[in-house]
Amino acid sequence: MADRDHELHIVTDLLVDGFGRIRDGVPEVVEGLDPEALLWRPDADANHIAWLVWHLSRQQDEQMAHLGSTTSAWRSGEWSGRFGLPYPPNAHGYGMTSEEVGAFAVSDQQLLVDYHEAVHELTLGVLRDLGVDDFERVIDRNWDPPVTVSVRIVSVLDDSAKHLGQAEYVRGMVRRR
Repeated sequence: MADRDHELHIVTDLLVDGFGRIRDGVPEVVEGLDPEALLWRPDADANHIAWLVWHLSRQQDEQMAHLGSTTSAWRSGEWSGRFGLPYPPNAHGYGMTSEEVGAFAVSDQQLLVDYHEAVHELTLGVLRDLGVDDFERVIDRNWDPPVTVSVRIVSVLDDSAKHLGQAEYVRGMVRRR
């Protein structure tokens, strides 16, 4: 059993490090940007930095809360009201139209950072509460092969990293225009 506990510790530390890199990148990607820069879209159908940061946080929040059988930070921390978005309270960005992305008007970089910080804390709690056997638990049989907790966590981390990278790319475009 000591070997499995050691392996769990290694896996948890690796995931904590991965999500920590997202946490570190969020403030960096919005730092020093005025509201116009945060909401600038390279074209009419592109995502802007503020929406990308919100979306990467929302998807991580809901999926990690689900894995931990807990309430998301968005729902428990009154973030929905603080953001005041024109979306249903359960919206997280998946499948949104260009018009819906354009309706996102939050340009408070600190609000984006603070929300992601709350999501990060929730994520750490979920990761640290997982036992060795939890990683192999099937949570979605609609896929072949069925999705396990470990696969979902990697998917969430991957999605967060991709959206952070997109936000960094748009930031580079903003600064060069």
